[in-house]
Amino acid sequence: MIILIGSEKGGVGKSTLATNISALLIGQGKDVILVDSDRQSTSANWAQDRLETNKKKIECVRQYENIKQTLQGLDTRYDIVVVDCQGRDSKELRTGLLAAHISITPFRPSQWDLDTLPTMAEMINDAKDLNPNLKAYAVITMSPTNPQINELSQARACFKNYSMITLIKTAICDRKVYRDAGSLGLGVSEMDNDKATMEISNMVKEIMKDFL
Repeated sequence: MIILIGSEKGGVGKSTLATNISALLIGQGKDVILVDSDRQSTSANWAQDRLETNKKKIECVRQYENIKQTLQGLDTRYDIVVVDCQGRDSKELRTGLLAAHISITPFRPSQWDLDTLPTMAEMINDAKDLNPNLKAYAVITMSPTNPQINELSQARACFKNYSMITLIKTAICDRKVYRDAGSLGLGVSEMDNDKATMEISNMVKEIMKDFL
């Protein structure tokens, strides 16, 4: 299974999702490989830092430009291929969508981020012409933990006219533990934080429910 995390916008938590999904699934006994197609190499650096821990190694490769065939080849060798794409409309993102079984587009609950929704919807529609089995999901990231702030409900309303992208119920909150885990080569599921672990676990359950 190929799970691609991509967005037209940077700074929305793509690498955070990619690394935490990888850590969670390898902890569940899955054979996981992480593909970093973002030249900033955040996920690749995370995988390198992970070698200094006592946690199970996660294989990671860097791949750029047309990544479709590479992803399809890795899909025959691993249970799960997790792809961290660049934060822009790129060749990596467009060709990756042609191979993916699942795409996840993270959005922060801000208007500037949500303004990219029409472009992402068009990109996913184009990909589905050639990859009709692609399941496209969106997730709200860096959501405020203060229940008095209604940014989350406002963000959810923006998806009503975009049926090609399913906004999952789980939101990823703005928690320091995500930054702490990332700097250590760990996932939050390997840290002592039940709330963050539940967020990642529930997100994965939602996006994989049709494949289990």
